Amino acid sequence: MLINAVFEGGGVRGISLAGAVKSAEQADAVFHRLAGTSSGAIVASLLAAGFTAEEMNEIINQTPFTSFLKRSPVFNTKFIGPPLRVMLKKGLYSGEALEQWIRNVLLEKKISTFSDLPPGKLQIVASDISNGKILILPDGLRKFGFNPDKFEIAKAVRMSTSIPYFFDPVRLRLIGNAAKGKSFAGQFVYVVDGALLSNFPLWLFDDEISRTTGLPIPTIGFRMVGKKEGLPHTIRGPFTMLQALFETMLSAHDERYIERDTSFRTIKIPTLGVGTTNFHITKAESAALFQSGVEAGNKFFGTWKG
Repeated sequence: MLINAVFEGGGVRGISLAGAVKSAEQADAVFHRLAGTSSGAIVASLLAAGFTAEEMNEIINQTPFTSFLKRSPVFNTKFIGPPLRVMLKKGLYSGEALEQWIRNVLLEKKISTFSDLPPGKLQIVASDISNGKILILPDGLRKFGFNPDKFEIAKAVRMSTSIPYFFDPVRLRLIGNAAKGKSFAGQFVYVVDGALLSNFPLWLFDDEISRTTGLPIPTIGFRMVGKKEGLPHTIRGPFTMLQALFETMLSAHDERYIERDTSFRTIKIPTLGVGTTNFHITKAESAALFQSGVEAGNKFFGTWKG
């Protein structure tokens, strides 16, 4: 059974996506094209590289997510350090540790750039906040002067996972003709988490036809739903406000599209009350999220007609 898959973003809750992938594998699904936003981009990238659901689960269990929260000691100064870093760097953490992590993981399968994958295999969604537009990687990089095939997947994933004000935005400098006639400042583009503009881009592969059968290739969405959705956020200061803004953004984007005509092809995975930015998630919570994905996937594939 050939399918396309689109993975929603949801921070650390993305562990549950890997569980749903396991159920897809058990249903004999073969992933044709893959796309994802934020943590969904991580899962899509690992799948495109050839990792199985169990391998992804093992990688996740071996990775303390707190290792992604790195910054210079000077910015750890109580009260002053974090706000100062946001003011100077535009984020609480750099995001470099996450980028290096995904780079090393992909290299286990000898995957580095988009050219290492079949053409069109992987699409990653990010947000170009300089121009206020959705950025579909890698092809969207052409307008900046980059060769999409030679662009690092790890860099693209970092762009898609750069939660505003939590991780630094990724800054790209225009190349060649794209930079001509622009001021020095105008030659830079800032890119952040794709969830800012489209957290669940289920429309990416609509109307694709199989070259083998001549029939449409179905696209299945892998979406996270949680107990915290719709509940009020307690705001104590600027950082809790930013977290509330981001979690609201994650749950609200693409809602109309999902509810209108895509619910029948969407796996809805309960996230058991785990927060988007709970980087201190326990192994027990991680295992429960993975199992939640398996169960949601089994329920979906048990009734799905294709």
